[in-house]
Amino acid sequence: MRWAPVADETDPLVVGVDFGTLSGRAVVVRVRDGVELGSAVHEYPHAVVDRQLPGSGAPLPPDWALQVPADYVDVLGNAIPAALADAGVDPRRVIGVGTDFTACTMVPATADGTPLCELPAFREHPHAYAKLWRHHAAQPQADRINELAARRGEKWLPRYGGLISSEWEFAKALQILEEAPEVYAALERWVEAADWIVWQLTGSYVRNACSAGYKGIYQDGAYPSAEFLAELNPAFADFVTSRLDQPIGELGGRAGSLTAGAAALTGLPEGIAVAVGNVDAHVTAPAAGAVEPGQMVAIMGTSTCHVMSSDVLREVPGMCGVVDGGIVPGLHGYEAGQSGVGDIFAWYVENQVPPRYHEQAREREVSVHELLSELAAGQRVGEHGLIALDWHSGNRSVLVDHELSGLVIGQTLATRAEDVYRALLESTAFGARVIVENFNASGVPVTEFIVAGGLVRNPVLMQIYADVLDLPLSIIGSSQGPSLGAAMHAAVAAGAHRDIRAAAEAMGSVHRAVYMPDPAAARAYDRLFAEYLALHDHFGRRGNDVMHTLRALRRDAVEAGENG
Repeated sequence: MRWAPVADETDPLVVGVDFGTLSGRAVVVRVRDGVELGSAVHEYPHAVVDRQLPGSGAPLPPDWALQVPADYVDVLGNAIPAALADAGVDPRRVIGVGTDFTACTMVPATADGTPLCELPAFREHPHAYAKLWRHHAAQPQADRINELAARRGEKWLPRYGGLISSEWEFAKALQILEEAPEVYAALERWVEAADWIVWQLTGSYVRNACSAGYKGIYQDGAYPSAEFLAELNPAFADFVTSRLDQPIGELGGRAGSLTAGAAALTGLPEGIAVAVGNVDAHVTAPAAGAVEPGQMVAIMGTSTCHVMSSDVLREVPGMCGVVDGGIVPGLHGYEAGQSGVGDIFAWYVENQVPPRYHEQAREREVSVHELLSELAAGQRVGEHGLIALDWHSGNRSVLVDHELSGLVIGQTLATRAEDVYRALLESTAFGARVIVENFNASGVPVTEFIVAGGLVRNPVLMQIYADVLDLPLSIIGSSQGPSLGAAMHAAVAAGAHRDIRAAAEAMGSVHRAVYMPDPAAARAYDRLFAEYLALHDHFGRRGNDVMHTLRALRRDAVEAGENG
C-alpha cells in the first residue's frame, strides 16, 4: 500500500468501496498517484445467513447462503464517513465514488429497488433475501440449464467453459420460480448487488457489463432466448424481458450522480460521479497493474477468483466466462475460480483443531492460523503423508460442480493438526495449478501470477503456491486491492483519467516476483500434484458419485428431521 502525507490539499480524491462476503471496506485515494489516505471497514450486522433467518429463526436447508441488503447500506453510512475521517481530508475534494461487489450476489426487488425481504409479506420467506454468491442450492436448476443448452447447441455455452454455475443469475432465479412462485410473482427486478448498491447511490438502475457478461449469460448483445427459457419452464419464458433486462453501463462509465440522500448518508458531495458497478475480482486486476495479456490475478480470500485478459478468444473448459472488455477495454477478459480457499482454512481452525493449539496460540499472542503455518513451514514436501481435495464448498473451475466435497487421504494415528492444515493449504495451490494448466493447454497462456487479497499475508501459503505453480509470485502493492480498483474506476468515471489503462499506470501498484519457486520443492510437488490430479479426475470426472450421494443423503436426512 502506498501511504504518504497529502502533498497538495487541492489534489482531487476518489472513494472506493469493496463489498465483500462479511464486510464492506472504504478507501480514500488520491487521483494522481493512487496514494491511499484513509480506510475503514464495517462488518455486516447479519454476516452470512446460512443457518436460520433473522427474526423468526426459521432454519435454512443445506447449501443456502443469504444476506440482508440493509447491511450493505450500513456500509455506505459507516465505512465511508469513517474512511474520510481516517484520511483527515475535506470531503469536498472527492470527485467520484466507485463500488465493487461479490458476484454473483442477487437481490430480489420491486420495481423501485425495494428488496422483497423488507416487505411485511415476505420478511419470513428465505427466497425474498439476497442470495449470496456461495448460495449453492440452485444446483438442480443449473444442471438442467447445462443439459438443455448442450442439447440445443446454444452458442453461448462454450463462452462459459461448457457449464453454467449454480451461483449465477439464471439458476438462482429459476430456483425461486420453482420453489416459491409467490415470491417470483412479486419479483419485479432481479438485481446484481453490484448494481443495487449503485442504484442506492444514484437513484437510477444501470446494469454493469461485467456482471451481465460473466454471471448473466449476456454474450454478443443478447441473453438466452425466450424459447430456451420456456423449455426450462414455461413460466420462465419472459424472465429476461420482465425482470432482468436493463440498460448496460460500460466499466469505468458514469452510472449517475450522487443523490442528496446518498450525500447525507455518506458525507460525500452531492452530484459527484458514481461509477458503473463492478465485480470485486475484476476491479482488482487494474489495481495490481494487470492490464496486459497473460497476467493472471488471483484474488485470494474466503474464495479465490482468477481473472486475466488476453488478446485471443478461446474456449477454455470449465472457465467461469470470457467477456469482450470484461476487465480492460480492447481485450477478452477471462475468469475462473475456486469456491473455497480461506473458508476452508477457517473451517478447519474453528472445527477441527484441538484445544491445546488454541491455548498455545493465546499464550504466544498469535492466531491459530499463524501457529499452524509456523509448524507446517518446517516440513519437507510430502512429509505429512497427506493429500487433500479443496472442494469443501464445491468446485467452481474446472469441474463446475458444487455437489463435490472436501477430502483428505493418508491420515494415520500419527497425523497432527499442522499436517492436515498444510495439506489443505497445498490443496488450494493444486486447485490453482489445475486452472493455470487448463488455460495454458487451451491457448491462453499465463505468463505472470499476481496475488491479491487477505491471504497474501501468509508467507508460508505464498511460498507453497510459488513452488506448486513453479512460477514467480507477484504481490499487489495494496492491502485494499478491490477498494483501490473501485476507486480507480471512479477516477475514470469522473474524467480524471482517460481510461482504466491510464488509471492503472498512475494509480496501480504491484511488487514483482516477491516469492520465487524452490526447484527441489517444485519437483517434489510435481509428484504430489500427479496424485491430486488422479483424485480430482476420479471423484470429479469419471462418474464416481459418492460425493453426490452423500449430499443427497444429507438433504434427505435434514428434510426428514424438519418433517418430524
